[in-house]
Amino acid sequence: MSDQLAARIKELIVETLALEDVDPTTIETDAPLFGEGLGLDSIDALELALAFHKEFGVRTHENDENNREYYHSVGSLTKFITEKQAAAKATAEATEG
Repeated sequence: MSDQLAARIKELIVETLALEDVDPTTIETDAPLFGEGLGLDSIDALELALAFHKEFGVRTHENDENNREYYHSVGSLTKFITEKQAAAKATAEATEG
């Protein structure tokens, strides 16, 4: 699942930010997305946050001090999304039971 999730995150990055000259398969999973990596900026992060919320149902909060960690790389985003979805599923199951 995490390889498929990482691949989808890479596709969403390219689609959301209209990175026409970037092939999603060339984005390294552990490479930084900001600065020396893909060179993304804070506006890109906001656009990605909206896309990830729409696609995966996960949300970050504006003043969360962990946002830099979450958005460091595709690998860290994969971990973040997986953990948030698992927590949401556990909460939903607990309220059903």
